[in-house]
Amino acid sequence: MQWRTGSELRKLFIDFWISKGSKHYPSFSLVPDDPTLLFTIAGMVPFKMYYLGMKQPEHPTAVTSQKCVRTNDIDNVGRTARHHTFFEMLGNFAWGDYFKKEAITWAWEFLTERVGLDPEKMYATIYLDDEEAFDVWHRIVGLPPERIYRFGEDENYWFMGNTGPCGPCSEILYDQGPEFSCGESTCDVGCSCDRYLEIWNLVFTQYDRQEDGSLKPLPKKNIDTGMGLERLTSLVQKVRSDFETDLFRPLIDKACNMTGVIYGSDPRSDLAVRVISDHVRSIAFMIADGILPSNEGQGYVLRRLLRRAVRYGRLIGLEKPFLCEFLPLIIKIMGDPYSELMEQRLTIEQVIDLEEKKFSHTLEQGTNLLDMEISRLQKNDIGTLNGELAFTLYDTYGFPLELTREICDESGLHVDEDGFMEQMNKQKERARAASKHVQTEIKGDVYSEISNRIGRVPFTGYDSISSKSSVVAIVKDGKEVERAHAGDRVHLILSPTPFYAERGGQVGDTGTLRNDAFMGIVLDTFYAAGDLVVQDVLVENGELAKDTQVFSEVDVERRWDIRRNHTATHLLHESLQKSLGGHVRQSGSLVSPEILRFDFTHFQSLSKEQLNDIEGDVNRMIMEDKDLSISEGTMVEAKKRGAKALFEEKYGDTVRIVEIPDICTELCGGIHVDSTGQIGSFKIIKEESIGSGIRRVIAVTGRGALAIAQGNFDLLEALKSNLGVDEKDLISRLAELQEQVRLLRKKNEELYFSRLLMNLDKDLNIQETEKGINIITGRFSDITVDLLRELGDEIRLKYPASLIILALIKSDGNVQLLAMADKMAMKAGVHAGKIVKVLATTLDGGGGGNAQMAQAGGKDPLKIDQAFSLLSELVKEQIGN
Repeated sequence: MQWRTGSELRKLFIDFWISKGSKHYPSFSLVPDDPTLLFTIAGMVPFKMYYLGMKQPEHPTAVTSQKCVRTNDIDNVGRTARHHTFFEMLGNFAWGDYFKKEAITWAWEFLTERVGLDPEKMYATIYLDDEEAFDVWHRIVGLPPERIYRFGEDENYWFMGNTGPCGPCSEILYDQGPEFSCGESTCDVGCSCDRYLEIWNLVFTQYDRQEDGSLKPLPKKNIDTGMGLERLTSLVQKVRSDFETDLFRPLIDKACNMTGVIYGSDPRSDLAVRVISDHVRSIAFMIADGILPSNEGQGYVLRRLLRRAVRYGRLIGLEKPFLCEFLPLIIKIMGDPYSELMEQRLTIEQVIDLEEKKFSHTLEQGTNLLDMEISRLQKNDIGTLNGELAFTLYDTYGFPLELTREICDESGLHVDEDGFMEQMNKQKERARAASKHVQTEIKGDVYSEISNRIGRVPFTGYDSISSKSSVVAIVKDGKEVERAHAGDRVHLILSPTPFYAERGGQVGDTGTLRNDAFMGIVLDTFYAAGDLVVQDVLVENGELAKDTQVFSEVDVERRWDIRRNHTATHLLHESLQKSLGGHVRQSGSLVSPEILRFDFTHFQSLSKEQLNDIEGDVNRMIMEDKDLSISEGTMVEAKKRGAKALFEEKYGDTVRIVEIPDICTELCGGIHVDSTGQIGSFKIIKEESIGSGIRRVIAVTGRGALAIAQGNFDLLEALKSNLGVDEKDLISRLAELQEQVRLLRKKNEELYFSRLLMNLDKDLNIQETEKGINIITGRFSDITVDLLRELGDEIRLKYPASLIILALIKSDGNVQLLAMADKMAMKAGVHAGKIVKVLATTLDGGGGGNAQMAQAGGKDPLKIDQAFSLLSELVKEQIGN
């Protein structure tokens, strides 16, 4: 068997299946077109609609090397030879074309003749009663019956869901030899050790499972196979784990060189470098596919992986940000064929750098919490850190159990690892329970049936705002009907249609439909079942029958507003990249008649000067009145022309290229003006953050910009008239009025504060402890937080040896707590920060601070008395009985 790199094996697989007539698709995004999945988890995910019969494939057979992310076994990554978060799935697929005979014999041909595996070391598993697969393996391939194993549903049957496509599968395994065995006498095919290594799973989707569990043969039989590139590479390169292949080992060596550790010398450091080498691959590919760190969904997974890599870096001495140093190596290993790594390098670097620095601060907070707890345990002669706190450090502050254990070891303490695992299992149960609520099955519906029957309807809206259309289908309440009557709200499928369906951020068209017997209003236009254009229509009068003709007309004024905003979005994108840097990338957009909204990657707010420059730049491009050039071509041609691909778009083989000469070129299926001058003008009305590393610009053009300009002018005139000043004196006059208001407020506060001080003894409750420490509480309203703090200072001067807790009930119904302890109280052991943290929890809030002063917020003012009632015991715990 010839030694090959992982990259060579990927190409060998793709070329082999192309030679068998398959169409090669480059890897699809890690972000799937599937609401039931967070990530693309297998090669078949992008083709799921074909297996469900909801869409017809453009080619009956396909081959891919698909980027995948799975995190269900994240805690096993680095501990085993094969678990990964990011991996590549080699797969070949067929829909109503070749089936078991070809799938099995060609797989055998690839492994034995192209890769060069020893046929005598190969085994196959099949479903219990799959005699067709047995015959192919035994009679055609020539595999002896003793090397063909039969297993039940759990091992060798595949289901897409409770109902729907399913079928038996056959797995190909390779005997790596006794040195890979677990050593048990029962070790055989199916053992969990690595001796009989599972290489390739061939799924034969041939049945449709019904609600009652019965199986109906599918009209077209399908093939879905999957083989991990990393696993195949480890076999070909004759190494014991995926981490020792050329896909991982350079990253491991890099981590070792950065820290001085020697791979293979210490299980703990080995685990750390393996985790880092796995996670940095996931991080780079996820960001390249448009995922950014957040507290939910895909962004949460990215953040967790990044923080986990950083945590393990800490275990081997990497204290400063280090993840970006792996990026050049990842690009070298994976940049061909994954050019997005290089194209998005700036964004990947900036996101990692920002997130890593933020996490360093979180780690510091966790360290402080752990140090405080260790001090408390030692002070009370307790030798074990409880598992609940160890889990809080893991889950909230990013401490791996190993790090907590190491820190505790240094202080002579143990960690309650059973308690930690109990909390970990509870979290997993919560996650599983939550997933049951969000998992759904994608099933065919009425729109899928219509789409399969009529195919794609012609769209004429690029060139015209009206057309004569045939009503090819009417849908009401989820069912096809023959007629629609006055007052009905129905979905119509028209052929051809001038109405643009919502896609790529551009909203759907509205307009009218009419003929001699019918009048309807198009309220919206959208896509269903992939590419089926659907008009949402209210029948105003008359009756509409299927297969009749109507005159379709788009709302032209609304369409013009959309066209202006869409082209302006392209100009804004270009200007942002010029002004802020190449890391700027679209991460979402809305193009409506009223506004354009553009979301992009950037890591700090834009200054007024930057916004003015960008706004001026876009208006300059508008005034240049450049004619747009719109054409179609292949993705390769578009990339050669420098076209930008937008984040939320999904592109086919033929793409639409929108070029504004000397300005920008983008892939875009939307509707645009003919020349930039038709936009009229452009005005930014808002810039804001919508998440970590994501900014949003909202702007208007044309009629919207004119309305804002006129409104601002009218407002300016009204201010000048009311204040009796000219425009040049307006700002100074407003400043004078603001200063007068400020002085009056200050005087009012001083008077109110004086009144509070006069009645202070009535508003306070003073309780003296046995050790002479006063616990002083009070509740107030209608004052500012600053006044509350001044009040605290006055009380502290008047009553020495005191802990002061003041509650402010704010106008919004929330509670602000202020805690103060003077020097005598602190000397006795009082810690204001720790006390206020407990009180805030009682009030459904949070907060803290130092021993002398602390603040917290709460949501329930009705629990203030309950919180105050805890003070006596809390102080007693701190100062002793």
